[in-house]
Amino acid sequence: MNPLQLNTDVLVIGSGAAGMMAAKAAANEGAKVVLVDKSLVGRGGATILAQMTVAVALGDAEEDNPDIHFEDTMKGSRGMADPDIVRAIVDRGPELILEVEGYGVKWARTPDGKHSQVVAPGHSRKRCVYVDILNTGGATSAGLRKAIWKDDSIERLKNIMITKLVVENGAVVGAVGFAMEQFQPVIIAANAVILATGGLTEIYERNSASANMTGDGFILAAEAGAELRDMEMVQFFPIAHLYPPLVGIDPIMWDPFRYKLGGRLLNGNHEEFMDKYNNEVAGNYTAARDQTTYAIFKEVEAGRGTPHGGAYLDFRMVPEAKLKEAFGPVIDILNKQGVDLTKDMVEVAPMAHFTMGGIRVNTSMETTVPGLFACGELIYGMHGANRLSGNAITETLVTGRIAAEVASKVGRKPASDRLQAELEQELKRLERLWYPREVDKDEVSMLSVKRELQKLMWEGAGPLRTEASLSRALDRLRELGERVEGVALAKQSYYALTLVEKIELIHMLKLSESIIIGALARRESRGAHVRLDYNQSYETAVSTKFQLDASRQWTMQEIPLPELKQPSKGDQ
Repeated sequence: MNPLQLNTDVLVIGSGAAGMMAAKAAANEGAKVVLVDKSLVGRGGATILAQMTVAVALGDAEEDNPDIHFEDTMKGSRGMADPDIVRAIVDRGPELILEVEGYGVKWARTPDGKHSQVVAPGHSRKRCVYVDILNTGGATSAGLRKAIWKDDSIERLKNIMITKLVVENGAVVGAVGFAMEQFQPVIIAANAVILATGGLTEIYERNSASANMTGDGFILAAEAGAELRDMEMVQFFPIAHLYPPLVGIDPIMWDPFRYKLGGRLLNGNHEEFMDKYNNEVAGNYTAARDQTTYAIFKEVEAGRGTPHGGAYLDFRMVPEAKLKEAFGPVIDILNKQGVDLTKDMVEVAPMAHFTMGGIRVNTSMETTVPGLFACGELIYGMHGANRLSGNAITETLVTGRIAAEVASKVGRKPASDRLQAELEQELKRLERLWYPREVDKDEVSMLSVKRELQKLMWEGAGPLRTEASLSRALDRLRELGERVEGVALAKQSYYALTLVEKIELIHMLKLSESIIIGALARRESRGAHVRLDYNQSYETAVSTKFQLDASRQWTMQEIPLPELKQPSKGDQ
């Protein structure tokens, strides 16, 4: 089959909120843009599922400015955020909130017309904007989707699996892959490539990710020669829904209601316990996510967990009228499934939620490989060892825009024969991967192996880690990798979904290995990385640097970080 061949100024890979913002911003700069996604354009990623808030120092609710937001974020990172990246993001957060408002995102307003802003754990000010009734991420994605659909300079391609970035003379010149429907080869030449494929939390058994967030962008970048940092730093959302089973409810929806209404966290003995771990006062919840996750697991470890291994979330003391006002239509969804919050408690427990490590970029979102940019959850630098609630979508919008502004100015590259040669090699590799031998049916279900991996990572490299658990997980991980590589799948004439599943699984296995290698090397507890056998933090914070060598094996180096005494912008 003849390949699909495209030539563009900017290629954006991934169409969640970061990718859509990058595509729109590049088009606004006058660039010709191709936006590709392995699923439906604008319908995947993490933002579309996000229900809570966006942290920006607008100052509508109380006196606030980016300097204070910067200081809160640096403090929350447990000494590991990159101050230059944090500064770049918080400075432009207010601007981007107003931009997407122009795309139709209706941020909640107070009666006097100001943006409604609330406080979230780790923030010292009421700076988090939101869209009413758990629709912040969905509304943001919808606004961006409408914006890119109206722009004729953005070519949108769905069901395209990009499998390799093409590098010539040390710079990225495009990408190759295939269209899933008929395994049609794809070649895209580009002056610049922006990766926006999201995080990797799908590798865990309990996770809040879209199913397509399998870490593809990290692998594409690393194979092109880019540097990754702190891959072991994965955030676990502390109070994700555990029991009873619910349909039509995002598992992480409880958080804003807990802070808004004073929902109590109780252990299996019906006792509040956060005061023992973070000196919280009942009804005034200030613990950051890493602290709450740790506290819940310590209660479970001590035999004080709930029947299903978590904690109770209790709203029974809140008046019914106030519950209905706060929960809106959600209260009816809960009631129809037998949950009456005036009488019933629910069980909650931590869940893998966000990738805090990632691709190393500078303040222009340039990776260490010329011509290659990254944005959104893919990047390293904003969060360190702990992400503050509300900072994710801020990062998504700002970094998508910055990447596009710079990428759109990359000079035109001469036509390259390298793309065609790389495509031919890549197709041979993919065919060997798909069916190393002819079989009538798949030798092994990739989805069953994926579930095995997810369980392995949750038990061995989840919220609480030890040398023994990590070492066992690494051994089992490598055994799984050897099994998967040699599996033959039945060739399909239409929709190469099993090949996609195998590629994704190989990416997940490789990234799981980086998480474990980093977690073994990091003999400390810091933020979301908890080593039960090393409960102290290093005096000097370190960052773990990952690169793939010529044999596709990880090299890892610990790099001491400078003390974070960055002066605020106003003092410089």
